Amino acid sequence: MPPKVRITREQILSTAVELVRTSGEETLNARSLAAALSCSTQPLFSNFATMDELRQAVIGEADLRCQEYIDREVQKGLYPPYKASGMAYIRFAKEEKQLFRLLYMRSRTKETIPQETELGQEMESLVSANTGLSGNRTRLFHLEMWAFVHGIASMLATDYLDLEWELISAMLTDAYQGLKKRFEQEEDICTPSASKN
Repeated sequence: MPPKVRITREQILSTAVELVRTSGEETLNARSLAAALSCSTQPLFSNFATMDELRQAVIGEADLRCQEYIDREVQKGLYPPYKASGMAYIRFAKEEKQLFRLLYMRSRTKETIPQETELGQEMESLVSANTGLSGNRTRLFHLEMWAFVHGIASMLATDYLDLEWELISAMLTDAYQGLKKRFEQEEDICTPSASKN
């Protein structure tokens, strides 16, 4: 009898990510994943306690891929690092639509959302260094820019619009310069507290 082929955790995760990339998060279930791996569902639950644990691992992998996009765009040096991060976020949405949707367009009603992330703090530091803003003003500036960038990214991820990269670049510059000018003129801008409905 030939030896049984062992399905590893890495193979399962890699196949699950590919399944989401090509067909969307809604196709990620034990049956479809087992079929993609040409195995029973037993190896899935030998490596992951639940499908939710596997889903969280897929989210983690998608997050790493998004960060790789940001790192690559910053390293290219075509834009200042803050703008490069925004361009990379939008590029990820356009090129990895399903992974972007999984990361940034899923329901968060049952999740605990961290108020601060390492990437968010890094972006706020760039804003502070580039604008001279500090504290709540830095946070609000970044929040407003991120909402603008996310809007463009969401339109590309859902095929609502298909914009040229030159136009996207110009839009980000316009939004950044406009915000910077407003913040320079209005000294009393402060951060409203964010709340979940």
